[in-house]
Amino acid sequence: MTPSEVFSIVGMLAMPMWILLIFLPKWKVTRFFIDYKIIPITLSFIYAIYIIKALLIGGMMDFGSLKSVMALFTEENAVLAGWVHYLAFDLLVGMWIINQNKELKIHPIIIAPCLFGTFMLGPVGFLLFMIMRTIKLKKAQS
Repeated sequence: MTPSEVFSIVGMLAMPMWILLIFLPKWKVTRFFIDYKIIPITLSFIYAIYIIKALLIGGMMDFGSLKSVMALFTEENAVLAGWVHYLAFDLLVGMWIINQNKELKIHPIIIAPCLFGTFMLGPVGFLLFMIMRTIKLKKAQS
């Protein structure tokens, strides 16, 4: 299987989970996937394979400077591993947001931009959720 094919497959794994998180966060199927972390575990397995491949081809990875990181991301397997890393961790953050919101009880329509932001821009969606979470917790204390 080529890295391009794997790239397409991991996208097809992550996208439906994001749709479930954003549009059907309380559905039992969504809860099942959140509780058992099936997609992030699958992505982590794929990540491990490609990071090992990248190590075997290019040796130890140097994250010591921007230039060395840029050089690392010229290797197809390393780029694919990096992409799968983003997919897995952003999805875990999205699942964490849904779990946190079980207690906060912020309306899913208000949480949707946080999830979409996490899906598209990772830390930006997380930051937005943390701001909403802080506001909600402060209101609950007063």
